[in-house]
Amino acid sequence: MSRQNAPLVERLLENEPVLALTLTDDADDPVLEPGVGETPLWPSVCVTALFSGDTAVEPLTHMLSLVPGVDWPHQVNFRKFEDEQWERVWLDRFKPMQFGSELWIIPGDTKIPASAKYALRLDPGLAFGTGTHPTTHLCLEWMDAHDFDAETVVDYGCGSGVLGITAAIKGAKAVDCVDNDPQALTATVDNAKRNRVEGNINSMAPERFTPGSADVVLANILAGPLIDLAPRLSASVRPGGSLVLSGILDEQAAEVEKAYSASFPGLQKKLLDGWVLLTGIRVS
Repeated sequence: MSRQNAPLVERLLENEPVLALTLTDDADDPVLEPGVGETPLWPSVCVTALFSGDTAVEPLTHMLSLVPGVDWPHQVNFRKFEDEQWERVWLDRFKPMQFGSELWIIPGDTKIPASAKYALRLDPGLAFGTGTHPTTHLCLEWMDAHDFDAETVVDYGCGSGVLGITAAIKGAKAVDCVDNDPQALTATVDNAKRNRVEGNINSMAPERFTPGSADVVLANILAGPLIDLAPRLSASVRPGGSLVLSGILDEQAAEVEKAYSASFPGLQKKLLDGWVLLTGIRVS
C-alpha cells in the first residue's frame, strides 16, 4: 500500500490483539531507513501483523476493507502458520558463516568449525544483525584481517553488536557500542555475555557517547546518517587510526567519501552486491 495509508492501517491494527507488527519496503526502493519510532519513507509499504491462531479473521477483514485507499482484497491477505519450534527453524536457515580466513559467526550452540580461530556466537532470539547482509559481510572481512590486540574501538550503530563484539573477541581492550534503539543495546549486552566479553563492551545511546581517540571506528549504518555524522565520527578516530564505513550503495559512495575527505583522504573502496565498504587512515 502507499506510505500515506500505512500509518492508519498500523494504528488500527495496534488496537487489535496483535502479537507483532512490522512495516517493510513493499517494492525494492533503496530509501534511507527511518529512525526509531518514525514512519518508513518507502513509496510502497507492506504492513505485516501477527495474531494468535484463534483470532477471528472476519472482524479484521471488515475493518481493513473500510480503510480508504487500500485496494481490497488485492492488497490484503491472511496466512495461517502451523505450530513450529521457531528457534529450530532459525537454526536450520542460519548456518555457521566464515569471513576471511579465521573469523566465523556461529548460531546458537552449533559446533564451532576446527578452522575457526575467532568465533562469535549469536543468540537466535536476537537475530537481527547476523552478518548475512553484504554490508556486515564486508566489515567482518576487513575485521578478520585486522589486529585488534589492546585497541580501543567504537561500533557506531551497533545493532546486535556483531562488529563490536567481534573486535572484543579479537583482543580489543575496550569497545563503545552505540545505538539509538534500546532493543539493539539490549541485544548487544546479551550477545556480549554469551561470548564472555561483557567486560570489554560499553553499550550506550548516542547522547551518552563522547568522541575520543579510538584506534578503530566502525559504522555500518546508511549513507545519509554517515554523511551527517562525519564530523563526529572523524573526531572519534585518533591520528593514524582506522575508519570503517558501510551501509552505502555504490552510487552514494562518492558523496560519503567527500564528507570524510579532510581527515581521511583516499578512502579505499570495496564492492559487494551493489554495497560499498570504505576504509581509511586518519591523517589529521
